[in-house]
Amino acid sequence: MTFVQLIDCKTSRFDEMNRLMDTWVEQTKGKRTATHNLIGKDRSDATHFVEIVEFPSYEEAMRNSNLPETDRIFREMVALCDEMPTFTDLDVVRDEQLYAANIRRFFETVATKGELPPLNDLMAESYHDHDPANEQDTIGLDAMQREIGMWRGGFDFTFTLDDQITEGDRVCTRWTWSGTHKGDFMGIPATGRQVGMTGATIFRCAEDGKIAEGWWQYDRLGLMAQLGALDALET
Repeated sequence: MTFVQLIDCKTSRFDEMNRLMDTWVEQTKGKRTATHNLIGKDRSDATHFVEIVEFPSYEEAMRNSNLPETDRIFREMVALCDEMPTFTDLDVVRDEQLYAANIRRFFETVATKGELPPLNDLMAESYHDHDPANEQDTIGLDAMQREIGMWRGGFDFTFTLDDQITEGDRVCTRWTWSGTHKGDFMGIPATGRQVGMTGATIFRCAEDGKIAEGWWQYDRLGLMAQLGALDALET
């Protein structure tokens, strides 16, 4: 579950604090686990600032806090404050941006080279997939992993996300898929051909951000033509 920490502080030395934050970012490059950092200034009090820091989980936030650089920067930050800052820890229970981010992670994950990483942190166990190319819906995370495995066995591929629109618990992603035909796919032996297609997927997300349902539309006929599966029909 995504975790957010709010840091509320008062300082008349914000420029110095801002430079301190830049130093922290530089010194923790490659180790920092925060995914988003936002600082706001109170319109009615120029010395009042609120920093919002987002992490993938509470555990990742704690790992970030335990960095020696974080401890040192925190002590220097307190010295720049007019009074002791306060901290509020929040578990995110609804976030439409989280939905979109999880969808982007899904497309990146399924295209990962090597063994397919676990999908249980991205998809619900009861996930329900609608693909017009399949006679029956794919239901359940295990079944979806087998479906993904079929594609991964046939191709080395990548997704380019061309557009993404979020509304409520739905995220629509327009994508371009590019692959190399390396193994058997739908009874077609590996050809080594470079192939591609475009499509769009609408995912419904649960309140915890996990993907609960999906609807796919893509040019599967065009893909089969690129693989030579339609050649016999044209002669």
